[in-house]
Amino acid sequence: PHGATAPGAPHATGAVPLLPPVPVVEHRPGTGAATLAVLLIGPAGAGKTTVARHWARRRPVPTAHISLDDVREWVCSGFADPQSGWNDHSEAQYRLARRTCGFAARNFLANGISCILDDAVFPDRPVVGLGGWKRHVGPGLLPVVLLPGLEVVLERNAQRAGNRRLSDEEVAAIHGRMAGWYGSGLPIIDNSALDVESTARLIDEALARAIAAPPGG
Repeated sequence: PHGATAPGAPHATGAVPLLPPVPVVEHRPGTGAATLAVLLIGPAGAGKTTVARHWARRRPVPTAHISLDDVREWVCSGFADPQSGWNDHSEAQYRLARRTCGFAARNFLANGISCILDDAVFPDRPVVGLGGWKRHVGPGLLPVVLLPGLEVVLERNAQRAGNRRLSDEEVAAIHGRMAGWYGSGLPIIDNSALDVESTARLIDEALARAIAAPPGG
């Protein structure tokens, strides 16, 4: 069977015939069986990857988690380590990783499989950030912001290993820029005191409201 494509998605890279999905017998509130493309935004240490993976696994329909960091780390020799600072090389790698993630997302959507991507998107860089993701995946992409308090983010970042751990100064600067999402109209979830299950449930409820909202509403 031909897969569904998210509303407003660009021309897909092609559909691959899959086995029929397992019938869903349990009714769940929230997004239910809708085919979605979701972008989970937040600073380093917000728990984006963990929550995105949990949300994808718990949905009653096929849903893929696409991690920008994982795609970047496909690069071995010449990998641009974030701990070494931001430069043209790391900028190019992030740009390539976003395009690769967008390509994968369109393929999943073409086969009726929802997807959730996670990235630290800044509100003061709309063309590169949210606007760029919508060009890669499609204008129907649904963004949700995960923004716990700074102390929580610093604590979680300190527990990260390898090149995913940033300096406290970098984390504080990123967190401060993320505060610009307040007033943007995007759903913002403060998961400072929430576990993964509760956070994923709130994300699903926020997405359900976005789906139900009239265009331009």
